[in-house]
Parts: sequence; C-alpha cells; structure tokens
Amino acid sequence: MLYKSNSQKETENIAKAFAKTLKIGDVVCINGDLGAGKTAFTAGLAKGLGVKDVISSPTFTIVNCYSGDIPLYHFDVYRIADSDEMYDIGFDEYVSGDGIAVIEWANIISDILPEERYDITITKNLDIHDDFREISVEKRGTV
Repeated sequence: MLYKSNSQKETENIAKAFAKTLKIGDVVCINGDLGAGKTAFTAGLAKGLGVKDVISSPTFTIVNCYSGDIPLYHFDVYRIADSDEMYDIGFDEYVSGDGIAVIEWANIISDILPEERYDITITKNLDIHDDFREISVEKRGTV
C-alpha cells in the first residue's frame, strides 16, 4: 500500500489508522533518510495504540517502552554497530513479547529481523514540497 502525506500531521494520521490493524507481537520496521518522518510515523502509531506519552527518538538509549492499550517498544538502531548488540538489550524478548515492536533504521539489523513483519519505507520528495512524503507499507510473511 502506498500513501501520500503532505505534512507531519498527515503522516501521524496515516500511522494512527495503520495502528488499528496491528496486534500483539507485530513488528513494524521503518526505513527512510534522516528527517524523513520515521519518528513522526511512530508517534502516530503510538497514538493509535493509546499511548499518552510524548514519543521521542531513542537514538542514544536504543529502546523506549511505552504503555498504552498495547505496549509499544520503540527502537532506533541508527547507532548500532552490529546486530549482536541487539541481543545484549533483550531484543528477542521485545520482538516476541506482549507488545508491538517498532524499529527505526531496521535495514541496519536486517539479518535478525523476523520474517513476519511490516516494512515501512518513508521517502521525501522535495520536488513536490518540503513536507511531502510517500509512505510504503509492505506486509512480509504471514503477519
């Protein structure tokens, strides 16, 4: 599925609607350039899952955990040197746990991602305007 967004608010709303289709155990992998809107998409997902907290990128902590109708585990693996580091923080428990795992920069750890997942790619198109994004949602495996 391909969505078009003209603002951060639209990106959040697309993600909020998408969140309503998710279930416990789902993994959402988000890729895109710096400033593409990965964290804005995650914020929309969080709202759709009933999270009341402000969502921030866990760039230095690697993972932030949020309570909502379904727990949200938000990873930012931009600074991960290799996939082995993910096991040190309990990645397996989060991904197979009682919530939904969202992974920004997921391509960095592609070798350990579950086969069943959603791949989200956010692409900026500055030729249209500064805030224009194309958001591709692809289902992998039998999610």
